[in-house]
Amino acid sequence: MHSSHDPYVRVRGAREHNLKGVDVDVPRDVLAVFTGVSGSGKSSLAFGTIYAEAQRRYFESVAPYARRLIHQVGAPKVAEITGLPPAVSLQQRRSAPTSRSSVGTVTNLSNSLRMLFSRAGEYPPGAERLDSDAFSPNTAAGACPACHGLGQVHETTEELLVPDPSLSIRGGAIAAWPGAWQGKNLRDILDTLGYEVDRPWRDLPAGQREWILFTDEQPVVTVHPVRDADRIQRPYQGTYMSARRYVLKTFSDTKSPTLRAKAERFLASAPCPACAGSRLRPEALAVTFGGRTIAELAALPLTDLAGLPAGSTETARVLTQDLRSRIAPVVELGLGYLSLDRATPTLSAGELQRLRLATQLRSGLFGVVYVLDEPSAGLHPADTEALLTVLDRLKAAGNSVFVVEHHLEVVRGADWLVDVGPGAGEHGGRVLYSGPPAELASVEDSATAAFLFDESPGPAREAREPRAWLTVGPVTRHNLRAVTAEFPLGAFTAVTGVSGSGKSTLIGELTQDLEGVDRLVRVDQKPIGRTPRSNLATYTGLFDVVRKVFAVTEEARARGYGVGRFSFNVAGGRCETCQGEGFVSVELLFLPSTYAPCPDCGGARYNPETLRVTYRGRNIAEVLDLTVEAAAEFFADIPAAARSLGTLLDVGLGYLRLGQPATELSGGEAQRIKLASELQRGRRGHTLYLLDEPTTGLHPADVEVLMDRLHGLVDAGHTVVVVEHDMTVVADADWVIDLGPGGGDRGGRIVASGPPARVARAADSATAPYLTRALP
Repeated sequence: MHSSHDPYVRVRGAREHNLKGVDVDVPRDVLAVFTGVSGSGKSSLAFGTIYAEAQRRYFESVAPYARRLIHQVGAPKVAEITGLPPAVSLQQRRSAPTSRSSVGTVTNLSNSLRMLFSRAGEYPPGAERLDSDAFSPNTAAGACPACHGLGQVHETTEELLVPDPSLSIRGGAIAAWPGAWQGKNLRDILDTLGYEVDRPWRDLPAGQREWILFTDEQPVVTVHPVRDADRIQRPYQGTYMSARRYVLKTFSDTKSPTLRAKAERFLASAPCPACAGSRLRPEALAVTFGGRTIAELAALPLTDLAGLPAGSTETARVLTQDLRSRIAPVVELGLGYLSLDRATPTLSAGELQRLRLATQLRSGLFGVVYVLDEPSAGLHPADTEALLTVLDRLKAAGNSVFVVEHHLEVVRGADWLVDVGPGAGEHGGRVLYSGPPAELASVEDSATAAFLFDESPGPAREAREPRAWLTVGPVTRHNLRAVTAEFPLGAFTAVTGVSGSGKSTLIGELTQDLEGVDRLVRVDQKPIGRTPRSNLATYTGLFDVVRKVFAVTEEARARGYGVGRFSFNVAGGRCETCQGEGFVSVELLFLPSTYAPCPDCGGARYNPETLRVTYRGRNIAEVLDLTVEAAAEFFADIPAAARSLGTLLDVGLGYLRLGQPATELSGGEAQRIKLASELQRGRRGHTLYLLDEPTTGLHPADVEVLMDRLHGLVDAGHTVVVVEHDMTVVADADWVIDLGPGGGDRGGRIVASGPPARVARAADSATAPYLTRALP
């Protein structure tokens, strides 16, 4: 047994995911970076093993109720870990934050600002002091009563509800109404009430149209339905609900994202007239500090908010000083362009993770292990230096910092490297090297060593001549002010600039309607699904092919099983305990709920009868458990499957399992799955591909594979536009559009555009010095 002062975290026999009984020692109180190609097992080691074990031990120390749940969730597959301090994880969570969550709530800066207004604000004569809760739009005491603290009100109009007034009610004039029997029910009620449901909508009297769409009355009538002759007709009591009432009720109450999105199409949102979008009650907005309301201060970029005057009283001085000290680490991480009221859903995963990191800097914890997931994602090279400073500060405060990372500058800044590999999936899962970075050079199998020590740029590529130009703008949105950009068609364009300079806003203006765009494909990093039901095979359409293959086997025919029997989404072949999810949701009272394998099928998703049908010796659950690479061999002679699997291999996803739940995929993986499913479609005319940071989460070796595919698309006559921070990719582009010079209000204009060599010479470009190093 090692002493409690063991300077190493020692892992023995780790078998999580693809790890092959890994033994590794990582020193404490250092910046240790875990590297390796995508899918090699580095996250399984850092998060799935080390962090998961620290979390399990924490749970073991709490209530018996929680301990019972831990057994359901399961401990990581590892023989033992010694020398492990408590751990804090900062993962790039793909969860969907709510619209009430903002930069201020994530960083706790809102609390400091509310305290300042409560204790040191300037109140109108005779007004009583307000508690800090009264300055929050998320509490009953502070929220504007008209919009419930959302700042927006949703309303609808006749034009939105009835897009085609030439149709009759029976013909579907009221597009906002539900389909199927529910819509028929509403039409039957109107018919019973005496409205003319077969007349064109525009011919109905205005008063009737108004009542049908907007009434708050809910009359109940006896309906005598007219249906097919062979059906028995029974009268029933039907309740009428106007189209407006139906849309607003669906929008506010439904748990289904699809229904909510449908309802949203019939709503127009506008700033709340009562609070002008500030989300607060009039009493709170009457209080000022330095002549401004709390809503005005929350709308300022953090760099400006940090310049807030200290006020005249001792209380005001202490509270403004506290606010400034909390803002400092956020600005240091290159996020000074954000404002406190910026909604969390509008932030990128990288921005969100860096906000959490800034908050940790202030927490004053020591003696813990911070486990970080690619903190450099979405960071311009200029901001990466600040990130390394921040990681050093966490280490200097007496913590261990374990980082999963691909960015070579962060890898070079490490005290210790753990290189996992050599390949992905089955070909990975071994620790190739654990030690100081310099000695990795002698490890032959390491894909990381080849890039870490060879800094010479790649060979220059012949630049393509654009065959036409696409003009976008003038765009005035977020921080872009009347910006006009030109994109070359039939070429590869990289859009660069520091975080918050306006890159995503600019490419968001590229739409299908522009002159010269036949077809537009946006390949973003949003999840391909939010539950374990959605997976790689279902998303790419491969699962349909696999089910057909099983349905035509002799065994399936003899049992009378059709294609539906092999779907885990419908009753019949699936395991009914977990309803085909393979997991059951475990509710934790004081923590987010988590998924545990189904106790009946053990995660196989199907019932025992379905699993008796085999194809080439494997049942359907075993086929879903194959990696893309293994499946490509297994289905080599089935053209539809081979094509789909081939494109997944082309974008470097050979290590993923066919049935891998969408909830386990990173944003970069989700983006490459979307790209692969796009590549397997037959080419139809010229296509414009838009990719937002396609190299996120990719090892330099995988970036090369991906770039070959993207350049292949351009060589085939298509256009590719990428938002990118990786300078090797930018140096390889035909055309570069650099935005900046800073973020937020200090950005939003085109600093330079042209071939990479020209942009590298631009005087006030933050990108130029880094691009120069990457150019041949």
